[in-house]
Amino acid sequence: MKNKNFETQAIRTQIERSQFLEHSSPLYLSSSFVFEDSEDMRASFAEEKEKNIYSRFSNPNTSEFVEKICQMEGAESGYAFATGMAAIYSTFAALLNSGDHIVSCRSVFGSTHTLLTKYFPKWDIQHSYFDVNDIDKVESLIKENTKILYAESPTNPAVDILDLEKLGQIAKKHNLILIIDNCFATPYLQNPIDFGADIVIHSATKLIDGQGRVLGGVAVGRADLIEEIYLFSRNTGPSLSPFNAWVLSKSLETLPVRLDRHCENALKVAEFLEAHEQVNWVKYPFLKSHPQYDVAKKQMKQGGNIVAFEVKGGIEAGRKFIDAIKLCSLSANLGDTRSIITHPASTTHSKLSESDRLQASITDGLVRVSVGLEHIDDVIADLEQALGS
Repeated sequence: MKNKNFETQAIRTQIERSQFLEHSSPLYLSSSFVFEDSEDMRASFAEEKEKNIYSRFSNPNTSEFVEKICQMEGAESGYAFATGMAAIYSTFAALLNSGDHIVSCRSVFGSTHTLLTKYFPKWDIQHSYFDVNDIDKVESLIKENTKILYAESPTNPAVDILDLEKLGQIAKKHNLILIIDNCFATPYLQNPIDFGADIVIHSATKLIDGQGRVLGGVAVGRADLIEEIYLFSRNTGPSLSPFNAWVLSKSLETLPVRLDRHCENALKVAEFLEAHEQVNWVKYPFLKSHPQYDVAKKQMKQGGNIVAFEVKGGIEAGRKFIDAIKLCSLSANLGDTRSIITHPASTTHSKLSESDRLQASITDGLVRVSVGLEHIDDVIADLEQALGS
């Protein structure tokens, strides 16, 4: 029986116990698995039966992690990867052929942009970008060879929101595969499949792990599409390690509790920054001033833990602010228990030209805050002293 409530799914989904009947799922640190006899081996390799053969293909720990994400996202099937970027690359590579075309939101993670602009053109896979504020333009970009419609929501790092229902309607009308990167929201805050997505991707390194310990990624969705992704990945080797899968599966047990506090803290940070005289603007999905506030409220349970804002005074003022930070960490990661501050123009999106950054809503002074689980008064005090320095 599948549990209906998210918190119960996260805690009580368990794939396998050993003969010792562990209360908590054990680690299966084995590269391969044995067979009972020649017929068992033949049937397993012929995929006439579900059985673990080799941990690059499947492992009880990765299976448990994937099953939890599938239940949380309402997906038919899934596959776990070594990193979030491995999930994105492998999904595209498995589903696309030479000559295919992708329509993507311009506001995507820097490495995703590099895939689309530098590597995929080598294989004659082209793309067209649409602006986050111009979804109505999407249909005009669709060609006969367009196969995938891709977006992040909320976007990285400007925390813009795309209307997933509209994207789902467009994808269905034109028979496209809709792929949504759901990293910033997690399955707890948003379920893109409910709005028409075919594949949902997560960098599990971020909020799913939540403590900055391990790398991981996962793609879940339609079974026929996941089968193609599985076959590609089985042969190319980007699979998640059993140990990291075990850590991530345990992390999911506390995801709802952590996210509730992350979101509560982030909203308070956003409200503080919006009222500060040294700040030009603030973006947070559940802040009423957010341009897509109504859409965020429609498709998200809460606003997430990421706040984007711009310090008055341009890039020099931004650097001065960053250098004055004392409590929060200066890191390119996000979704940690520790609050993290990043300057995207000089870090995660530094490979983009200034023009490309501006088109993706990344100004030189933009600062991204991944609000952690420290006492909120301490986080705000750190931001306040840095803004006043």
